[in-house]
Amino acid sequence: MKPINFIIFLTIFFSLYSLLNYYIFIRGLQTIPHLSVYRVYYILGFILIALTFFIGRTLENYWLNPVSKAFVWIGSFWLAAMLYFFIGILLLDFVRLVNHFIPIFPKFITDNYEQVKQYIAISFIILVVISLTLGHLNAIAPKVQKLNLKIHKKSRGMKSLNIVVASDIHLGSIVGKDRLDNIVSIINKLQPDVVLLPGDIVDEDIKPVIKENIGESLRNIKAKFDVFAVTGNHEYIGGVEDAVTYLTENGVQFLRDESMCLNNTAYIVGREDRSVKRFDGSDRKLLEELMKDVNNNYPIILMDHQPFPLDEAIKCGVDLQLSGHTHHGQIFPLNYITNAIYDISWGYRLEGNTHFYISCGVGTWGPPVRLGNRPEIVNIILEFDE
Repeated sequence: MKPINFIIFLTIFFSLYSLLNYYIFIRGLQTIPHLSVYRVYYILGFILIALTFFIGRTLENYWLNPVSKAFVWIGSFWLAAMLYFFIGILLLDFVRLVNHFIPIFPKFITDNYEQVKQYIAISFIILVVISLTLGHLNAIAPKVQKLNLKIHKKSRGMKSLNIVVASDIHLGSIVGKDRLDNIVSIINKLQPDVVLLPGDIVDEDIKPVIKENIGESLRNIKAKFDVFAVTGNHEYIGGVEDAVTYLTENGVQFLRDESMCLNNTAYIVGREDRSVKRFDGSDRKLLEELMKDVNNNYPIILMDHQPFPLDEAIKCGVDLQLSGHTHHGQIFPLNYITNAIYDISWGYRLEGNTHFYISCGVGTWGPPVRLGNRPEIVNIILEFDE
């Protein structure tokens, strides 16, 4: 990424982050009596928790240990809590605005306004804690999404292909070795012919992955053929060459704007992530160019981390495209945003002769929380004509 673009991005991000936190901070402070000693505790505590994520990420670069990990975990949960506090306070302020012009508050509220504010604040905190707890339990319990798809092409090698797809694992301080071991265990129980990882295997920094040797668990994947992957935007954020080198050393075969024929059965085409332009200033190959070395008589499976534009795959005769990236918003109601941005935010669709499956991912980015969708490992049985 060009330095000027990086500076602009950081400026916008920190400005928005600061404004959201200030809004939550002020509304929370207004619920504490002016002479109460708890105001001091609240101010100091709020500032600390708002900074924990950045403190943790900074410490990871210089002093990777349980302290930095604890800061990252607390800060990551705060990102989700911040969203729900903001939405809740915004809705309350809207009700207050309506009440200003059209009095709707009953007498027991107007007569005990200060006390009611405190009850509402406590209720908000309890609801957010419960939501984050349930969301975390959901995030660490992936389901298996099964599909049976028919490709109307003959394969010389096999009559069907058992594919397991695990996108957006986001290995790092949050998704560690225990989580990956569980994912690998689920994959192995499905007895895959081939395992496909459509990007964002690592989170933003490869250092925690290397220090805990998390990637070693990938070597335990048992596939009849191999484990193939493509780069995602997070591989680029954390340093794509270091990430690819480490994962390759641990049994993952990357397809970076290239294709290969799997056991005389099907072609797997892997695209470099779109982020290559933003970070390296270079262009990834056009799909049309990649398809020149592909025999269209075989079934063609495409991995492209970010699911747009989809019409390229249709025009080039791809039979199955597998993508991730969206997380389907990960946390409700952010799924409405991803639904508006992407043609397919999550799930299966058939367009012409091309099957699409956009996975919401098996890991998490930022908050270790999922609300509104389950993390998934996708098991696709791809059947061919006799």
